[in-house]
Amino acid sequence: MAARESVMRGLVTMALIGALAALPASGAPTPQPDAAAARAASGVLADGAKWTATVPPNWNGTLLLWSHGYAPALPPAEDAPRAHRAALLAAGYAIAGSSFADAGWALESAVPDQLGTVEAFGKAFGKPRRVIAWGMSMGALVSTALAERTPKRVDGALALCGSIGGAVGMMNMGLDGAYAFRTLLAPESDIRLVAIDDDRANAARIGKVLAEAQANPAGRARVALAAVLAGLPGWTTHDGPRPDSEDYEAQEAEMAKTLTIGVFLPRVDQEARAKGIFSWNTGVDYGAQLKLSGRETMVRSLYAKSGLDLDADLARLKVGKRIAADPAAIRYMTEHYTPNARPRAPLLAVQMIGDGVTSPSLQRAYAEAAADNGYGTSVHALWVANAGHCGFDTATVMASLKMVGERIGQGRWPTPPALFVGYTPPPMLRPCIRGKACR
Repeated sequence: MAARESVMRGLVTMALIGALAALPASGAPTPQPDAAAARAASGVLADGAKWTATVPPNWNGTLLLWSHGYAPALPPAEDAPRAHRAALLAAGYAIAGSSFADAGWALESAVPDQLGTVEAFGKAFGKPRRVIAWGMSMGALVSTALAERTPKRVDGALALCGSIGGAVGMMNMGLDGAYAFRTLLAPESDIRLVAIDDDRANAARIGKVLAEAQANPAGRARVALAAVLAGLPGWTTHDGPRPDSEDYEAQEAEMAKTLTIGVFLPRVDQEARAKGIFSWNTGVDYGAQLKLSGRETMVRSLYAKSGLDLDADLARLKVGKRIAADPAAIRYMTEHYTPNARPRAPLLAVQMIGDGVTSPSLQRAYAEAAADNGYGTSVHALWVANAGHCGFDTATVMASLKMVGERIGQGRWPTPPALFVGYTPPPMLRPCIRGKACR
């Protein structure tokens, strides 16, 4: 352990010397700092995770702790997304982040690795005045876990385009859509719902069936039913036109674009970590789920135009072979990570209304659960009038971080700027919050 710490200190020292050599002799901060004028440090944590950090000369005392999203291969350490990095440093934020020790669904190692990064940052630069945990997609769930578990280590959190509704509920909702898709469109196919051999190979099987379904009205109607049960929005194309609320054909076409990734989701890594199947659809009433979705009119309209009998298809789903889960695997995915919706540091959740990868219903479910738990003033949900997964512009990121900082400083949420819009997505059909019964 002592040798490892010595190596880490050496790496930090070398990085600091290199960065300081680039500063003017006086060391005085310049009015508009650039990356070359900043101090940088990096190192390796005890579990092998790499961390990196940068501090601008006009540091405002706030450290932004960045958590990256799902990555099948271990990524390099990153202190902030490249698209926003310069603006963050220019605004006076210090930035830091780690690779995590593991690739994939790395929630088990990510939380301690991020806390280790804060500790390493403090040794290199001094203790920050406040720490804001932030991340996108899976990284938003990491940041949520930090807000719920470690209030004395982080002062606030920003969850962008996040799987904030948690692993179990998110994957159960995906399973519902996948079950409907295979049962109604390819019951004899080798498409796998769980215990998947290879995510890419399974995606190819799905893609073939999806292409055939999109070629006829009956197939499109069934795709729409599967997509609605999985919580996919009717707009998924970034910077593309938003379909009219009654243009059901256009909405189905948008859903189809992200059905493979948004419904079937990568499962191989998660099941390996959980050592079993952690999703289930035993006891689910799909007729009731469709009514609860608020989009039954759309699905019935598409079925009517295709000449299919929706009630007959719902009857097929009722008697189909269901999936049961392994309790031990559920426990693992609950621990890594299903939120309790009781954040002990202020948490801002920001989502595009047309995210076809991480359903917007997850953000709604978390905010509603937090309100039910008495934590409504700690959580604020905002919406961006665009589609796609995590394609936020820098203005949105900066405005969101500013709101978290003001909430920490003032004890109340400020009025959101005009770049956010009012929106209520469909409900999460399979909510699962820790400490409550999963639907």
